[in-house]
Amino acid sequence: MRDLFRRAGIGTAELEARLLAEAAFRMDRLELVNREREPAQPEPLKTLEALAERRLRGEPVERILGEKEFWGLAFRLNEATLVPRPETEMLVERGLEEIGGLDAPRILDLGTGTGCIPIALLSEFSDMQAVAIDLSERALEAARDNARRHHVDRRITFRRGSWFDPLDAGQRFELITSNPPYVESGTIATLMREVRDHDPLLALDGGPDGLAAYRAIASEAPLFLQPEGVLLFEIGAGQGVAVSDILVDAGFVDIAVECDLAGHERMVVARRG
Repeated sequence: MRDLFRRAGIGTAELEARLLAEAAFRMDRLELVNREREPAQPEPLKTLEALAERRLRGEPVERILGEKEFWGLAFRLNEATLVPRPETEMLVERGLEEIGGLDAPRILDLGTGTGCIPIALLSEFSDMQAVAIDLSERALEAARDNARRHHVDRRITFRRGSWFDPLDAGQRFELITSNPPYVESGTIATLMREVRDHDPLLALDGGPDGLAAYRAIASEAPLFLQPEGVLLFEIGAGQGVAVSDILVDAGFVDIAVECDLAGHERMVVARRG
Protein backbone atom coordinates (compact mmCIF):
# COMPACT_ATOMS: atom_id res chain seq x y z
CA MET A 1 0.00 0.00 0.00
CA ARG A 2 2.83 2.36 -0.88
CA ASP A 3 1.54 5.90 -1.62
CA LEU A 4 -1.61 5.22 0.38
CA PHE A 5 -1.49 8.41 2.42
CA ARG A 6 -0.36 10.44 -0.58
CA ARG A 7 -3.44 9.31 -2.52
CA ALA A 8 -5.81 10.07 0.35
CA GLY A 9 -4.00 13.19 1.41
CA ILE A 10 -4.53 15.34 -1.68
CA GLY A 11 -6.00 18.51 -0.19
CA THR A 12 -6.41 17.01 3.29
CA ALA A 13 -4.40 16.88 6.51
CA GLU A 14 -2.30 13.80 7.21
CA LEU A 15 -4.51 12.80 10.12
CA GLU A 16 -7.63 12.97 7.95
CA ALA A 17 -5.90 10.92 5.28
CA ARG A 18 -5.05 8.24 7.82
CA LEU A 19 -8.59 8.14 9.14
CA LEU A 20 -10.01 7.73 5.64
CA ALA A 21 -7.49 4.99 4.90
CA GLU A 22 -8.37 3.13 8.10
CA ALA A 23 -12.05 3.23 7.12
CA ALA A 24 -11.48 2.17 3.52
CA PHE A 25 -9.13 -0.70 4.31
CA ARG A 26 -10.80 -1.60 7.61
CA MET A 27 -7.50 -1.60 9.41
CA ASP A 28 -6.16 0.31 12.40
CA ARG A 29 -3.11 2.56 12.17
CA LEU A 30 -0.62 -0.11 13.24
CA GLU A 31 -1.83 -2.62 10.67
CA LEU A 32 -1.70 -0.01 7.92
CA VAL A 33 1.90 0.85 8.79
CA ASN A 34 2.92 -2.80 9.00
CA ARG A 35 1.41 -3.56 5.60
CA GLU A 36 2.26 -0.34 3.76
CA ARG A 37 4.56 -2.09 1.26
CA GLU A 38 1.93 -4.61 0.22
CA PRO A 39 0.02 -3.96 -3.01
CA ALA A 40 -3.37 -2.40 -2.29
CA GLN A 41 -6.42 -4.45 -3.16
CA PRO A 42 -8.58 -2.85 -5.88
CA GLU A 43 -11.87 -2.57 -3.98
CA PRO A 44 -10.54 -0.90 -0.80
CA LEU A 45 -8.42 1.41 -2.94
CA LYS A 46 -11.48 2.38 -4.96
CA THR A 47 -13.32 3.05 -1.71
CA LEU A 48 -10.46 5.21 -0.44
CA GLU A 49 -10.41 7.27 -3.62
CA ALA A 50 -14.17 7.84 -3.32
CA LEU A 51 -13.81 8.95 0.31
CA ALA A 52 -10.94 11.28 -0.58
CA GLU A 53 -13.03 12.80 -3.38
CA ARG A 54 -15.83 13.55 -0.91
CA ARG A 55 -13.33 15.31 1.33
CA LEU A 56 -12.01 17.32 -1.61
CA ARG A 57 -15.56 18.54 -2.22
CA GLY A 58 -15.60 19.98 1.30
CA GLU A 59 -17.40 17.28 3.27
CA PRO A 60 -15.85 17.09 6.78
CA VAL A 61 -14.02 13.86 7.48
CA GLU A 62 -16.20 13.26 10.56
CA ARG A 63 -19.33 13.28 8.41
CA ILE A 64 -17.71 10.96 5.88
CA LEU A 65 -16.85 8.52 8.67
CA GLY A 66 -20.19 9.04 10.42
CA GLU A 67 -18.88 9.60 13.92
CA LYS A 68 -16.78 11.88 16.10
CA GLU A 69 -15.02 11.37 19.43
CA PHE A 70 -16.12 13.59 22.32
CA TRP A 71 -15.14 13.20 25.98
CA GLY A 72 -13.39 9.97 25.03
CA LEU A 73 -16.62 8.52 23.60
CA ALA A 74 -17.53 7.94 19.96
CA PHE A 75 -20.74 9.67 18.85
CA ARG A 76 -22.59 8.74 15.69
CA LEU A 77 -23.72 11.58 13.46
CA ASN A 78 -26.40 12.18 10.87
CA GLU A 79 -27.40 15.08 8.66
CA ALA A 80 -29.45 16.69 11.45
CA THR A 81 -26.65 16.86 14.03
CA LEU A 82 -23.66 19.11 14.46
CA VAL A 83 -20.24 17.48 14.74
CA PRO A 84 -19.30 17.62 18.46
CA ARG A 85 -16.35 19.93 19.01
CA PRO A 86 -13.62 19.81 21.66
CA GLU A 87 -14.62 23.28 22.92
CA THR A 88 -18.02 21.94 23.95
CA GLU A 89 -16.30 19.71 26.49
CA MET A 90 -16.02 22.87 28.59
CA LEU A 91 -19.72 22.50 29.41
CA VAL A 92 -19.16 18.92 30.55
CA GLU A 93 -16.19 19.86 32.72
CA ARG A 94 -18.02 22.74 34.37
CA GLY A 95 -21.20 20.71 34.73
CA LEU A 96 -19.30 18.03 36.62
CA GLU A 97 -17.88 20.68 38.93
CA GLU A 98 -21.33 22.07 39.67
CA ILE A 99 -23.24 18.83 40.32
CA GLY A 100 -20.51 16.31 41.12
CA GLY A 101 -21.21 16.39 44.85
CA LEU A 102 -25.00 16.17 44.62
CA ASP A 103 -27.11 13.08 45.21
CA ALA A 104 -29.02 11.88 42.12
CA PRO A 105 -28.84 15.17 40.22
CA ARG A 106 -31.11 15.85 37.26
CA ILE A 107 -29.84 17.62 34.17
CA LEU A 108 -31.58 19.10 31.15
CA ASP A 109 -29.91 19.57 27.77
CA LEU A 110 -31.61 21.82 25.21
CA GLY A 111 -30.92 21.39 21.50
CA THR A 112 -29.16 18.13 22.26
CA GLY A 113 -28.11 17.08 18.74
CA THR A 114 -26.01 13.94 19.12
CA GLY A 115 -26.67 13.97 22.85
CA CYS A 116 -22.96 14.42 23.49
CA ILE A 117 -23.27 16.76 26.48
CA PRO A 118 -25.77 14.80 28.63
CA ILE A 119 -24.35 11.41 27.62
CA ALA A 120 -20.84 12.53 28.60
CA LEU A 121 -22.16 13.76 31.95
CA LEU A 122 -24.12 10.55 32.54
CA SER A 123 -21.03 8.47 31.77
CA GLU A 124 -19.33 9.99 34.82
CA PHE A 125 -22.05 9.38 37.44
CA SER A 126 -24.26 6.33 37.83
CA ASP A 127 -27.00 8.08 39.85
CA MET A 128 -27.53 11.00 37.45
CA GLN A 129 -30.72 11.37 35.38
CA ALA A 130 -31.16 13.50 32.26
CA VAL A 131 -33.76 14.89 29.89
CA ALA A 132 -32.62 15.91 26.39
CA ILE A 133 -34.74 17.96 23.99
CA ASP A 134 -34.35 18.70 20.30
CA LEU A 135 -36.62 20.09 17.62
CA SER A 136 -35.39 17.55 15.07
CA GLU A 137 -36.60 13.95 15.24
CA ARG A 138 -33.64 12.89 13.10
CA ALA A 139 -31.24 14.41 15.61
CA LEU A 140 -33.04 12.55 18.40
CA GLU A 141 -32.61 9.29 16.48
CA ALA A 142 -28.84 9.82 16.59
CA ALA A 143 -28.95 10.82 20.26
CA ARG A 144 -30.96 7.72 21.25
CA ASP A 145 -28.52 5.54 19.33
CA ASN A 146 -25.59 7.15 21.11
CA ALA A 147 -27.22 6.72 24.51
CA ARG A 148 -27.69 3.00 23.84
CA ARG A 149 -24.16 2.72 22.54
CA HIS A 150 -22.76 4.12 25.78
CA HIS A 151 -25.18 2.27 28.06
CA VAL A 152 -26.91 5.30 29.57
CA ASP A 153 -30.23 4.98 27.72
CA ARG A 154 -32.11 3.93 30.86
CA ARG A 155 -31.16 7.19 32.58
CA ILE A 156 -31.97 9.68 29.82
CA THR A 157 -35.33 10.71 28.37
CA PHE A 158 -35.49 12.23 24.90
CA ARG A 159 -38.28 14.58 23.91
CA ARG A 160 -39.01 16.41 20.69
CA GLY A 161 -39.97 20.07 20.75
CA SER A 162 -38.85 23.66 21.09
CA TRP A 163 -36.79 24.37 24.19
CA PHE A 164 -38.96 23.86 27.32
CA ASP A 165 -42.23 23.09 25.52
CA PRO A 166 -42.05 19.28 25.97
CA LEU A 167 -41.56 19.54 29.75
CA ASP A 168 -44.26 19.22 32.39
CA ALA A 169 -44.93 22.15 34.68
CA GLY A 170 -43.07 21.69 37.93
CA GLN A 171 -40.12 19.74 36.55
CA ARG A 172 -36.91 20.98 38.13
CA PHE A 173 -33.24 20.40 37.34
CA GLU A 174 -29.98 21.13 39.12
CA LEU A 175 -28.27 21.86 35.80
CA ILE A 176 -29.40 23.07 32.38
CA THR A 177 -26.96 22.96 29.48
CA SER A 178 -27.28 24.17 25.91
CA ASN A 179 -25.15 24.67 22.83
CA PRO A 180 -27.83 26.56 20.87
CA PRO A 181 -27.66 28.05 17.38
CA TYR A 182 -25.74 31.32 17.65
CA VAL A 183 -24.67 32.33 14.13
CA GLU A 184 -26.19 35.53 12.80
CA SER A 185 -28.56 34.68 9.94
CA GLY A 186 -26.88 37.10 7.56
CA THR A 187 -23.41 35.61 8.01
CA ILE A 188 -24.22 31.94 7.42
CA ALA A 189 -23.44 32.24 3.71
CA THR A 190 -19.91 33.42 4.58
CA LEU A 191 -19.01 30.43 6.75
CA MET A 192 -16.47 27.80 5.69
CA ARG A 193 -17.99 25.36 3.23
CA GLU A 194 -17.50 22.47 5.67
CA VAL A 195 -19.97 24.26 7.96
CA ARG A 196 -22.16 26.14 5.48
CA ASP A 197 -22.81 23.18 3.17
CA HIS A 198 -22.86 20.30 5.64
CA ASP A 199 -24.04 21.45 9.08
CA PRO A 200 -27.81 21.61 9.66
CA LEU A 201 -29.18 25.15 9.30
CA LEU A 202 -31.49 24.57 12.27
CA ALA A 203 -28.45 24.17 14.52
CA LEU A 204 -26.64 27.22 13.14
CA ASP A 205 -29.15 30.03 12.63
CA GLY A 206 -29.42 32.14 15.77
CA GLY A 207 -31.58 34.85 14.22
CA PRO A 208 -30.61 38.33 12.96
CA ASP A 209 -28.20 39.01 15.85
CA GLY A 210 -27.38 35.40 16.76
CA LEU A 211 -29.02 35.72 20.18
CA ALA A 212 -32.58 34.50 19.64
CA ALA A 213 -32.05 31.13 21.33
CA TYR A 214 -30.38 32.71 24.38
CA ARG A 215 -33.34 35.02 24.92
CA ALA A 216 -35.85 32.19 24.60
CA ILE A 217 -33.98 29.87 26.97
CA ALA A 218 -33.03 32.48 29.58
CA SER A 219 -36.59 33.77 29.88
CA GLU A 220 -37.97 30.37 30.94
CA ALA A 221 -34.98 28.63 32.51
CA PRO A 222 -35.66 29.94 36.06
CA LEU A 223 -38.99 28.07 36.02
CA PHE A 224 -37.19 24.77 35.51
CA LEU A 225 -34.11 25.21 37.68
CA GLN A 226 -33.85 24.26 41.32
CA PRO A 227 -32.89 27.10 43.69
CA GLU A 228 -29.19 27.80 43.12
CA GLY A 229 -29.39 25.71 39.93
CA VAL A 230 -26.88 26.44 37.18
CA LEU A 231 -27.32 27.29 33.50
CA LEU A 232 -24.41 26.65 31.10
CA PHE A 233 -24.41 28.15 27.60
CA GLU A 234 -21.93 27.64 24.81
CA ILE A 235 -21.52 30.95 22.97
CA GLY A 236 -19.85 32.31 19.88
CA ALA A 237 -16.75 34.48 20.00
CA GLY A 238 -17.61 37.99 21.13
CA GLN A 239 -21.06 37.15 22.49
CA GLY A 240 -20.13 37.12 26.18
CA VAL A 241 -21.39 40.59 27.11
CA ALA A 242 -24.63 40.31 25.14
CA VAL A 243 -25.52 36.88 26.57
CA SER A 244 -24.59 38.03 30.09
CA ASP A 245 -26.94 41.01 29.72
CA ILE A 246 -29.74 38.69 28.66
CA LEU A 247 -29.17 36.56 31.74
CA VAL A 248 -29.10 39.57 34.05
CA ASP A 249 -32.46 40.68 32.66
CA ALA A 250 -33.82 37.18 33.32
CA GLY A 251 -32.78 37.35 36.99
CA PHE A 252 -29.65 35.21 36.95
CA VAL A 253 -26.71 35.93 39.24
CA ASP A 254 -23.03 34.93 39.53
CA ILE A 255 -22.67 35.25 35.76
CA ALA A 256 -19.23 34.49 34.33
CA VAL A 257 -17.83 34.30 30.81
CA GLU A 258 -15.08 31.73 30.21
CA CYS A 259 -12.70 31.37 27.28
CA ASP A 260 -11.51 28.29 25.43
CA LEU A 261 -7.86 27.32 24.96
CA ALA A 262 -7.62 29.62 21.95
CA GLY A 263 -8.65 32.58 24.10
CA HIS A 264 -12.10 32.96 22.52
CA GLU A 265 -15.21 33.49 24.63
CA ARG A 266 -16.87 30.08 24.64
CA MET A 267 -19.07 29.55 27.70
CA VAL A 268 -21.33 31.55 30.00
CA VAL A 269 -22.09 30.23 33.49
CA ALA A 270 -25.05 31.60 35.45
CA ARG A 271 -26.91 30.71 38.63
CA ARG A 272 -30.61 31.06 39.30
CA GLY A 273 -31.23 34.09 41.49
